[in-house]
Formats: sequence, C-alpha cells, structure tokens
Amino acid sequence: MQANGIHFIDAHNHLHDRRFGTMRDELLEECFSRGVLFSVVNGTSPNDWPDVLELAKRSHQIVPSFGIHPWYINDIPSDWTEKLLALLDSTPSAVGEIGIDGWRTEFDSKRQEEIFLTQLQIAAERNIPVSIHGLRKWGRLLELLTKYPRPRCGFLLHSYGGPVEMIQPFAKLGGYFSCPGFFLNRGREMKLRVFTEVPEDRLLIETDAPDQNLPPELDRYHLVASEGGARINHPATIVEVYQHVAALRNVPLVEFATQIERNFRALFGAQLQQKLPST
Repeated sequence: MQANGIHFIDAHNHLHDRRFGTMRDELLEECFSRGVLFSVVNGTSPNDWPDVLELAKRSHQIVPSFGIHPWYINDIPSDWTEKLLALLDSTPSAVGEIGIDGWRTEFDSKRQEEIFLTQLQIAAERNIPVSIHGLRKWGRLLELLTKYPRPRCGFLLHSYGGPVEMIQPFAKLGGYFSCPGFFLNRGREMKLRVFTEVPEDRLLIETDAPDQNLPPELDRYHLVASEGGARINHPATIVEVYQHVAALRNVPLVEFATQIERNFRALFGAQLQQKLPST
C-alpha cells in the first residue's frame, strides 16, 4: 500500500536495534501502510550483523548494510574482516555504518581510521555503497575520501552535518547527503539549512531510528523503548521528514519523493536488483 501514491525511502536506520524489542513487525507494517518502500538497516558491529540479516530475510522492505561503527572499535573480534567478507559475498548488501568520530573521545583516532579505511577498501573493491558517519570529522573525512579508493557507485554521508562549502567537494567524489529528522529540532536550523544547497540528484532522507528523534510536536508516535521507557524514533516518521525538507526546498512533495527515489536507486540499485526473497 502507498500513502497517497507516494513512495518514501529511509536511507539510514537501525531497525534491528534491541530497543525496539518485539515491535519490529508492527513498525514494518506501519511503515508499509504509510508508503515506505525501502529502508537501509545498518549494522554497527559483528554483534548485531546477524540481527540485520535476519530482518532482511523477513522483509522485502529491508536493504541490509554491515559495518563497524567507530563507537564499537574497542569490542570487535580479530576475525571481523573475514566475517564481513562472508556476509557481503553471500548477501546483497551495503557496507555501513562505518566512519570516524570526533565527538566521543574514548576511541583512538588512528584505530578508527584504520578500521574505516579497511572497510572503505572492501566496498571499493566490490563497488558497493557505504554509509558513512563523520560526526565532527567532516574535514578529515574529506581528506581520506580524496586520498583513498572509493566505490564507483558512490557513498552516503549519513546525517551530514558539515559546512555548505564541503558539499561540492564531497559530491565530486561521489557523495550523497542524507538529512535526518533530528535537524527539524530547535537549535538545528543551520544544519537543516545546509540541505537547501545539496544538489537535487545527491539528496537522500533518513530517520536513523531509533535515534535522532523529531521534535515532539511533529512526532505522531511518541514511541518508547521496550526497556527503560526512553523516547525513541519511530521509522515511519520518515514521512514527516520528507514533508518538511520538501517544503524547505520549495518542491511539491510528489516531485520531491520521485527525485529521492531516483537518487536512492542510483546509489543502491545493485542491492535492490539482487535482494533476498522474504521468508
């Protein structure tokens, strides 16, 4: 089913996250009812890759992505590259979430870059897209992506929070820029405004669910975690993100959604053509 005939695509989330508990089927049904066509679900370490794979086998909506997030570099097995290669060789998938991080200081920068570059090389060799985290490291990330091989199909800058001036340099390297609903919150206006300058053929939209909540007044779900009761982001809020970014760019929603789907297929098209059948 489509909502008003419009397709929505979530370029980056973590629907397998255990904070969702037993709600995943319900969440997927709600996403489907609102017109969500695909969601890229990103693993963060070998510990959660099996959960991503299991979810992808259950739902045609899911495009799986496997990677090591910079916050998890201290807790990975010595054979993580072999595990990653085995998954990529057996499953139509992307690489992510990977990257470097300048916000949290407990993770060694050199080690972050080593693990990031290893995964980037794997993606480049297979020409599969990567979903990249670059929080407070956009300048260094640009340096690394300029210097080292990248997948020819391109890469996604998840929740892009860099300056306007870096948009064109990243785009020339193959970058796509994904806007989260979190940037609709008060105090994030400058981050959101950057997305008026992203070329129309390089823009994507994401929820990063269960993280990066929308402002409470825009969140129709007010979902709470299965344990602890903290408010978390419902993946079906992708619709609200589309609506507000389309308005920001002064583009009709139908036209905007059509362009976003075109962009998504340009980056993730190979994964969509080879998707595993749902069981």
